Amino acid sequence: MPTELQASATGVSGQSLAGKHRAFAIGLAAAFAISVCGQVKSPSDAESSGWTKPAWLTDLSVGVKEGYDDNVFMSGAEAKYLPATYTVPPGSVAAWKGISSWVTTVSPKLGVNFAPLLGTESLQILSLAYAGDFANYSEASSENNYAHRFGTAIKGRAGAFSFNLENNLAYIDGDTVAPTYPGAMLSAIGIAYPRERREQIQDRSTVSFRYDGDWWFVRPAASLLYYDMMTEQINVTGYQNYCDRYDVNGGADFGYKIGPQIAVTLGYRYGHQYQEQFSFTPYSSPSDYQRLLVGFEGTPWKWLDVRAQVGPDFRSYPGDTPTHITPVNDKTPVKYYGEAMATAKFTAKDSLILKYKQFQWVSSLGKVPYYDSIVDLAYRRALTSHWSVDLGGRAWDADYNSGNLSTCQRNDWQYTLLAGMTYTFSAHLSANLAYSLDLGRNGQDNIANPQTREYNRNLVSGSVVLKF
Repeated sequence: MPTELQASATGVSGQSLAGKHRAFAIGLAAAFAISVCGQVKSPSDAESSGWTKPAWLTDLSVGVKEGYDDNVFMSGAEAKYLPATYTVPPGSVAAWKGISSWVTTVSPKLGVNFAPLLGTESLQILSLAYAGDFANYSEASSENNYAHRFGTAIKGRAGAFSFNLENNLAYIDGDTVAPTYPGAMLSAIGIAYPRERREQIQDRSTVSFRYDGDWWFVRPAASLLYYDMMTEQINVTGYQNYCDRYDVNGGADFGYKIGPQIAVTLGYRYGHQYQEQFSFTPYSSPSDYQRLLVGFEGTPWKWLDVRAQVGPDFRSYPGDTPTHITPVNDKTPVKYYGEAMATAKFTAKDSLILKYKQFQWVSSLGKVPYYDSIVDLAYRRALTSHWSVDLGGRAWDADYNSGNLSTCQRNDWQYTLLAGMTYTFSAHLSANLAYSLDLGRNGQDNIANPQTREYNRNLVSGSVVLKF
C-alpha cells in the first residue's frame, strides 16, 4: 500500500517540501524544453539524429503542468454557518470555501501496439498503455496524489467476425482520510473532485463480439464500471464516507443496415448495480435492471459520426430486512437511459464533439440512488499549423429525489466553461494555456442554506508536453 505522501496542511515543512517539488518539476520541464527547442525543431531533425521511433511504440511522452485552483474542495460553506464547538475528525481536513493552491502535475506516458509485430491482418490492435499523473498541491497537501492508469485494447477481425476489448484500470495513490464538509453543507457534484484524489482502484471495461451479414449484424456485449475505495470510514456528520460500488451488465444488439455506413439497432441489457452498506447505517440501494435500447450508429455524412442508444430502464430494488433498508419509495421504477456521442469534422480545421449520458446510478456516499445527467461539448479550431484553440462546456445534474431519506433530498447542478490555446513548436514539443470556470448551483426547492451548496471555482494552468 502507498507510503504517506502528505505532511500537515498548515505545517511550514510541508509547504517547503511542496515548493521544492514544484520548483524541481518546473526546472525539469524548462531544461527539457530548451533541449528540444535547440536540438529537435522538426521531424526531419529527429530522423537525421539516427533514431527512429519503432512502429510498435505509439506513445512516449512527458508533460508538466502548473496550475492555480482557487477552490480546491469545490465548497460553498463558510465557518459562520457552524457553532464554534464543531470539530473535524483527526486526520481529516475541513473543506471550507475558497481554499486555494498551486498545483504541479507531472504526466509521463508510454504506449505500445504489438499488432504490427505479429504480421497478421486479423489482429488490428494489441496495445498496452501507461499514463501517470503525479499531482502536488503546495497549499493543500492532503490532496497530493499519484495516479497510475493502465490501458489495454484488443481489436481484430476474421471474415464476418470481429472482436473489440478495452480496459482502463487506475490506481490512485492518495490520502486514506477523506475531507470533511462541516455540517454536511456540500454539493453532491463538488465532492466528486476531492474523492478522485483519494486512495482507490477504478476499472472501466467493455467487450463486444460482432457477426456481420449482408444487411444485418448481431453484437453480444458486456461492460463494467468499478470503484474500490480505500479511505477510512468515520461516522461523523460531514465526513465523506466513500462506499465501494460497481455497475456490470451484459446483453446484445441486433443491427439493421439502412446504408453502407449507417445502421439502426435494437438491444437488451441485464445488469446489477452494487452499493456498499456502511457498518453504522442500515441503508444502501443496490439493484438489478433490464434495459431495452433503440439505437443509431454510423456515418450518415463523411464529416459526421454518430453513436446513440436510448430506452427504458426497468429497476428492481431489494425489499427491507431487519439488517438492511432500501431507502426508495418505489422499488420497481421505470427510468430513462440514454447515451450518445457525435463527432463532426466540418472542415480540415474545425471539429466538434458532443457527449451525452443519463442513467440511474448509486451515490458514492452510500444510502440512496440518484439520476445522473451530463452533456459535454468540445470545439477545436486549428488557426495555423502551430496554433489551435479549444472551447468547451458541460452541464451536469445529480438528482437524488428518487430516495426517501430527508437528509438526502437534493438536486445539484454544475456548469463548466473551458477555454485553451495550444502552440505546437514541432512534432516533439507543444505548450498549452487553459482556463476553466465551474459554477455549482442548487436546484432543490425548500432546502436550508442553499448558498452553502453553491460554489465557484476558477482553474488556470500552463503546461508543456514533450514527445519522443
